[in-house]
Amino acid sequence: MYVLGIETSCDETAASIVKDGEAVLSNVVSSSLKEHKKYGGVVPEIASRMHLESITGVVDCSIKEAKIKLENINLVSVTCGPGLAGSLLVGISFAKSLSLGLGVSLLGVNHLHSHIYANFLNGEYLSLPFVALVVSGGHTTLFYVKDFDKIDVLGATCDDACGEAFDKVAKILRLGYPGGPLIERLAKSGNPKMQFSCSNTKEPLDFSFSGIKTAVLYLVHSKRLTVNEKKDIAASFQEAVIDTLIKKSLLACKLKKTKRLVIGGGVAANNRLRERFYSEAEKRGLNIYFPSRELCMDNAAMVAGLGYQLFNKGYKSGLDLNIDLN
Repeated sequence: MYVLGIETSCDETAASIVKDGEAVLSNVVSSSLKEHKKYGGVVPEIASRMHLESITGVVDCSIKEAKIKLENINLVSVTCGPGLAGSLLVGISFAKSLSLGLGVSLLGVNHLHSHIYANFLNGEYLSLPFVALVVSGGHTTLFYVKDFDKIDVLGATCDDACGEAFDKVAKILRLGYPGGPLIERLAKSGNPKMQFSCSNTKEPLDFSFSGIKTAVLYLVHSKRLTVNEKKDIAASFQEAVIDTLIKKSLLACKLKKTKRLVIGGGVAANNRLRERFYSEAEKRGLNIYFPSRELCMDNAAMVAGLGYQLFNKGYKSGLDLNIDLN
């Protein structure tokens, strides 16, 4: 079964052909990142306009790379949320038109659940149930995954998402955008000697990253930092954030009595984060899973793969499919 996945939740226009929920035949991504850099973040109006300009070419390219014909597609799976409203509407509208024209089924899927599914495209066996952490620019959420259609939220961010905090701290340090790779690069040669910490939350599995961002702001306010000082701040900030992600994820595994922890989302590409998680998992006898780095970022292969699994469970969407920002 050939599934076409379409992903337009933020600033990447992506399309992919996945066979039987496992074999990625193509995975094409066009990013409008360069259009947003000068603004220090994603501008929704620019993102949706770039999706409009790119989506036809991206989908066409994905079909050609997969070496199949348009009429071979059996299902169109599309991200319906969460994400930017205007961006999501472009992908959903295109998916509706294509499914109607081809006479094939349409299925809207959750963006965060897709990030979890990216781990099933690694070619290794992963049994259910498990705890999953999705950590990205817009979301930091812990899930308990019992099945592809039975995913419960255990905890989520109360304010800034983890990736958003990386972007804001990078801006405070005048590093540029996006902040994640820049902070990571700077932190490699820094000394994490500063005592940053993330705010406590009322619920033990929730997250809060606005406080640590503000702490960095107060520390550097009206100061002209040296390169070494920036390195130390970046390293200290990064370690404190990773400490919190590990602590909450391990607690979730303990509460759910599972030895399997799955990580997904753009921040999961961070090398230091992977290193720390693997180390802590080994100490506690946990099995930990990360997607390949290219599948950590927003892509359509994970959308197509999850769509295949849900379709086989009887899920379909109608032409009244709309965005779901929750």
